Amino acid sequence: MREIPLGQATEYTGEYAPDLLYSVARSDARSVAGIGPTLPFTGTDIWNAWELTWLDPGGKPVVATATIRVDAASPNIIESKSLKLYLNSFAMTRFESVEEVAAVTTSDLSATAGSDVVVTVTEAAGWADGPASDFPGICIDDAAIGPVPTTVDAGSLVCDGGEDANEELYSHLLRSNCPVTNQPDMGSVLVRYRGPKINRASLLRYIVSYRQHNDFHEACVERMFVDIKKHCSPEALTVYARYNRRGGLDINPFRTDSGDAAENIRLWRQ
Repeated sequence: MREIPLGQATEYTGEYAPDLLYSVARSDARSVAGIGPTLPFTGTDIWNAWELTWLDPGGKPVVATATIRVDAASPNIIESKSLKLYLNSFAMTRFESVEEVAAVTTSDLSATAGSDVVVTVTEAAGWADGPASDFPGICIDDAAIGPVPTTVDAGSLVCDGGEDANEELYSHLLRSNCPVTNQPDMGSVLVRYRGPKINRASLLRYIVSYRQHNDFHEACVERMFVDIKKHCSPEALTVYARYNRRGGLDINPFRTDSGDAAENIRLWRQ
């Protein structure tokens, strides 16, 4: 089996190289979180690639962005450094059109994820750079939580009791670490739920307990989902994290059991 590219010295190539892509089985992290083959959620991983470039048929550079949607039910995640290296390999490769780039990328990433991936490629001329947005709902970052736990602390999750709620709570204090390089990943997370009212300080304490936790973005969000479901028993739950970009990529896992759809908003740090 080929060695994971994270943490390894790397040679960058400018010629199209689909063999650079590397997959990681979702089942590895899911088994640790107690998630079996029957998933308790649906969802998608939204990737935004901001540094995509290739050559047109005449050899002139084209610049674009790509949005990549990977279904949470796919057997594999696409390892982020391998995706960066793969997209970089387009730099000195000639493609006939934007449509060809999208088709090639869709085919290669679908093969890596083990299921259909949706790729949208947008040239600079067609991209409207709207203002930075924010999650809907209430920011809980001012809640008093005491000392930050040194490990993920699902036991801190409690409900206020005697009251139901239908609300959206979010925090910009999410931080976790790459499980291979230990590099920090900063982001924001939204918890949308209906059911027993979640104590906001306990939720914030739980979110910041990931501060020294080592796992991929997708696994962190899935663990959040199952922990909140177990300890707070919401009737409906959505957990959506938007991580800051690294290497020209931002990764945004979305998990829900309520039928919600993931909107690809752009937060203020993205």
